Amino acid sequence: MIILSDKEIRSLLPMTDAIEFVQRAMIAVSAGAANLPLRSAIDVGAPNMMGVMPGAFLPGNDQVEACFGVKLVSLFPGNPDAGYSSHQGAIVLFEPEHGSAIAMMNAGLLTAVRTAAASAVATRALARPDCGTLAMVGVGEQAEHHLEAMLCVRPSIREVRMVGRRREKADAFASHAAERYPGLAVSVFDDVRSAVEGADLVCTVTSSPEPILMGEWVTPGTHLNVVGASIPSKREIDEEMVARSRLYVDYRPSTFAQAGEVIHALESGRIQREHVLAEIGEVLAGKAAGREAASDITLYRSLGIAAQDLACATHCWHEAKARGLGVEASLD
Repeated sequence: MIILSDKEIRSLLPMTDAIEFVQRAMIAVSAGAANLPLRSAIDVGAPNMMGVMPGAFLPGNDQVEACFGVKLVSLFPGNPDAGYSSHQGAIVLFEPEHGSAIAMMNAGLLTAVRTAAASAVATRALARPDCGTLAMVGVGEQAEHHLEAMLCVRPSIREVRMVGRRREKADAFASHAAERYPGLAVSVFDDVRSAVEGADLVCTVTSSPEPILMGEWVTPGTHLNVVGASIPSKREIDEEMVARSRLYVDYRPSTFAQAGEVIHALESGRIQREHVLAEIGEVLAGKAAGREAASDITLYRSLGIAAQDLACATHCWHEAKARGLGVEASLD
């Protein structure tokens, strides 16, 4: 078994590679080639939580090699104020022939990259190809990775609007983005409505427990990636936004159990289950329609699933073995 740090993951998993491996994973998931129990979470002292995400890719699929594993991840919302990522954890990867543990790796960076890669996969499949303006709601770690991911799949983006809970943090992120991507026009907005009105592409990457983006604010033709909330009690967008959109998800079972925006809209009667048009893997495989008109509002509700972690972890394991990276640990 080899052990990989965040530093090694950074070199092993560039965003362009992550996008391709997540795409293959989502096709496999929607084809029934993965076993994905729902994520479980335990209270470790409010507001902090620990999640357990097991999963397996089954033999015989033509997208991702068979493997299984588990991600243990802690969510500490106050961490960014102390200079740490809000998500900490580890992934243990197993091979399917003898059930041996072959790798353990830090899950913080891998989770951030695969989450942004999943949004990029959905954006590539659903957003208009001529997207020029990106609105980023939230300016934490996920915003940084999402900006990179959006530019990978929509190089047509020329303007980035940022809005965050703390103006000084948004200003710092904007300054960093302008320096890293000198061709972009980067600006900071004081309110979400102004940032998203007229935008072609919107990513919400906040930890807000209540809606911060209202459906009436969004312009026809927009694509949205709604990413931040991962438990039923939180929702970043209102019912109007859910109802107005052509809605796509990563995995139906987790959506109906854990996506607060969808659950709330269902319980109120604003939508029916059929409003979830497809899993993104079905669109990618050509089994379901995506955007049908330039004026459609498309929405990808991302929860994140263990299949994405496994696909990226397997890639990292192969690359680490090839490059001689990682610390080898004996289980004897």
